Amino acid sequence: MKYLILIQSNPQSLAVWETLDDEQRTDFGLGHLRLTEEMREAGVLVVSEGLGDPALATQVSVRDGKTITSDGPYAEVKEHLAGFYLIDVADVDEAVAWAAKAPDAAYTRVEVRPILDMSTWDAA
Repeated sequence: MKYLILIQSNPQSLAVWETLDDEQRTDFGLGHLRLTEEMREAGVLVVSEGLGDPALATQVSVRDGKTITSDGPYAEVKEHLAGFYLIDVADVDEAVAWAAKAPDAAYTRVEVRPILDMSTWDAA
């Protein structure tokens, strides 16, 4: 079953980040690289990515058949998605075990969410 491990940036994580020295910050980033490699070697990693600053995002909507886009910066948000791991594991317990290895879990929370299996949905 596929699970998404969501890494959030929020006031709590930012406050912790500010307390870290350069070496700790480097180790934090390297921790993500090590976890990605460990997941890859275990054969559970589908994809893992960090996300750019929300100010670089483009919002898209469709109104009356027209695509409307809006580029950042947007009003300051207190929380945003900073990155994710998409893994394919046996069950939620295994997904939680992997999520617990994320460097962020030592300072704040990470979220584990199942991916909906839409393979049996009728597209008609």
